[in-house]
This record gives sequence, C-alpha cells and structure tokens, in this order.
Amino acid sequence: WAIWDQIVQAADTEGIALDFDVTGGAPLWALGTGRPRGNTNPNWEPSASMYGAFVHALGVRYSGNYDPRRKRTVHDRNDLPRVSFWSVWNEPDYGPSLAPQGVPGALTVENSPRMYRNMVDAAWRALHQTGHGADTFVWGELAPRNTGSQWGVFAGMAPLVFLRAMFCVDSSYRPLLGAAAAIRGCPTNGAGARSFRAQNPGLFAASGVSDHMYMRWYPPNDEQDASPDFASLAQVGNLERGLDRLERVYGSRTRYPIWDTEFGYLTDPPKRSPDPTSKTRELYVSQATAAYYLNWAEYISWRDPRIASFFQFLLQDVQPANRGNDYGGYASGLLNFNGSPKATYAAWQLPLYLPQTHEQSGHRLEVWGCVRPARYVILDTGLAQAVSIQLQPGSRGAFKTLQTVTLTGTGSSCYFDVHVQFPGSGTIRLMYLDALLGYVDPLHLHAAYSRSVQITVG
Repeated sequence: WAIWDQIVQAADTEGIALDFDVTGGAPLWALGTGRPRGNTNPNWEPSASMYGAFVHALGVRYSGNYDPRRKRTVHDRNDLPRVSFWSVWNEPDYGPSLAPQGVPGALTVENSPRMYRNMVDAAWRALHQTGHGADTFVWGELAPRNTGSQWGVFAGMAPLVFLRAMFCVDSSYRPLLGAAAAIRGCPTNGAGARSFRAQNPGLFAASGVSDHMYMRWYPPNDEQDASPDFASLAQVGNLERGLDRLERVYGSRTRYPIWDTEFGYLTDPPKRSPDPTSKTRELYVSQATAAYYLNWAEYISWRDPRIASFFQFLLQDVQPANRGNDYGGYASGLLNFNGSPKATYAAWQLPLYLPQTHEQSGHRLEVWGCVRPARYVILDTGLAQAVSIQLQPGSRGAFKTLQTVTLTGTGSSCYFDVHVQFPGSGTIRLMYLDALLGYVDPLHLHAAYSRSVQITVG
C-alpha cells in the first residue's frame, strides 16, 4: 500500500483531490479460466466478487478514518486522508483491458458488458458498505471508438454497442429476452427486465459516466471516421442521447453528466507522421497544432452542459523503450520525455481560444480562457485573481495589456468568457502573475503566458 498512501497524503497536502480509477490487471488467482495458451493478458474474466473485495479494502483504507500503523478505524491524528471520487476499471470495451470481448464460441455476441456490469455492481456495493455512499462514483471509462461486428477475444466494440448490451437491450433499445438475454447474462423474461433497475443500482444512481473523448489526430469538432455508436468529443451527443434512452427503458429520468477522464493529442515529435509502423498510417499533429486543438476542445467541452470535466492525459511523455520501433510511445504529454515543455504545456496552464479571429473595426471578438493556477490561490487565500489580455500590434513590438479580467468566484471555476474590442490586427495572449508567490514576496512575481493567437481587425 505504501506508494498509494504516499500519493494520497501528498495530494492532500497540496489541496488536490484524486479520482481513484480501480482498474486491472488482476492477479492471476482472480482471473477466469479458458485463456488462450501462452496468453498473458491480466484482464481475462476478472472475478467481480474479488474485485469488489479489493474496492472494499480501498474504501476502508481511504475512508479518512483509518490509521495504517494501528490498523484500526477509530479516529486518530495519523489517519490516512479520505478519497471521495471513484471510477470503475479502464476501457472495458477494449480487448486488452477486458477479455474476452465476445462470448467464446459465439464471438459476435457481446461478453465484456456482462463482466463490466458485474464489476460496477461489486464496486457500488463495496463503497456503500465502507461509508462512501455519498462519494462521486462514475462508471464507463469508455474507449471512444472501435469498429467491427465480431468482437473476438482481444478486439473491441463501439461504446454504444457496449452500453446497450450492458443495459440488456437490443439495437432498438428494447429489452432482450430469452436466449439472447441469457447468453449476455441478462434477465430472460419480462419480470426480470422489470427488476433490472433494482438489481443494478449503480447503473441508475451513479454520479456520472466517464468517457475517453480522444480525437486522435482530428480537429476536436470533426470525427472523420464518424459512427452513430462512437463517443469521441465530436460525437459525444451520441453518448448523451444513448444514455438517456437506456435510462428511460427502465423508467429512470437520470440524465448523466459525462466525465471526460482522458484527453490529449499524440504529437509529432516524438511520433513520426505518417507512422510507418501502423496499418492506418496515423497522421499525428505537430506540438503547436496540438496546443491549438487542446484549447479548442476544452472550449467545446465548457460549452456543453453535460460535460462535467476535462482531464489531460499524460503530464509527461515516457521515454520509449525502443524508439526505433514504437516511434515515441503514447506521446500525449504536456512535457517531452526529457522534461522540457511542449507547446501544449502553456496551452494547458492558460487555455486561450477565440471562436473567430477576424472581425471588422469597431466590433468585438469573443475571448475565452481559463487561469488554471488561480483556482488554487482563490481557495487557499481568498484573494481575487486577475489575468491580462495582451496585444502585440502588427508583427513586432511589445505586448500591451488591453483588458484585465478578474476571477472573483468561489474557486469552483477557472474560466472566463469576455468580448473585447481590439484596436487593430496583431497577436494576442494571456498573462498571469502568480499571486501565490506574489502576496508573500511581491518582488518575485512569476509571469505565465498562454499560447499566442493571430487576429485580423479591419
């Protein structure tokens, strides 16, 4: 437990909340039988009951009332901090994360939704048993796209296909019955279908559903491989409408918030575009384009009232084990593997997006942004924070502040949305002075800057 205790304690000291995504792989003794010979996938038919027991142990340990030295739950000043945000597994609609995706011997029949339904139920019950019933609890952690109609063993299925089987309905959202229901672990008759909601409370009373809204190398508003069963950011409406229909089948009026718990763009460098190792020849974006797309994506998410979060994955690229073969690994970080910042680092720290960058003289342009560090200062000190909107006229010269935006909220949001009249064309950026240091020592202010955006006025 040592590494997790250290993470929970360090985060608590810094005022950072954690989302505990309790995922695989599972130990060998918690896996099911029937794995292909020689296969080492640690996510093969994981035991839902053993998973629930592990979540139960987590719930006890991170209840805010557990002293690991005395191994007791009587309140003690040495108690570990509480964890109050939980999610279930990772990308259960993707074969390497949960297998087999199809029913062995009938690979066109969905199997992973049955396993995941049982794990959601086990986690839900374990957390309620350990005093976490009022915590934030989300399920899903969906991979946003997969194709094909034969799920196989380690392939994957589209997220809306996965969810329909998880909720025991067909493609027309009618409850499955008889043999079609039995093979998917669903109630086989009408009476069972009517009790499905009561038997699966986590599917109907959770805090939300989590989705990994990756757009790969596409702009955030354009899923070029579109499908009504995909759930990327550009097609998150599919997920919103599909979830609402699934809830209504069982008489629930829940309209789940969507938690985006993974997002980011793999960049070139360190990736190579097109990727010579890929059959589909992935076209990775430059670091500058990724910064632009990242801010655009967050703006789209901010405008959607159903999207509850915008998580960045990763912080730092990992150094590839063999750079000659994998061409940079999963390179969605804000930092290169050597620790140097990518263009996405500033874009994440101070997001800046303008829906339009051309306007006539005398008119205003919408300027949207976020001051991510300021939220923690407001919470810590109660001080109002401000960000400067700056313009560099033409193509050279100094940046000058045109408008200062004050963030005076309770700290629940870092965002602002204003309309600014610019005197002419040029380059704009955001500038934020780190008042967390400034109020202690005003002679040592640290300035942070957003990415720059070209505008045309006239």
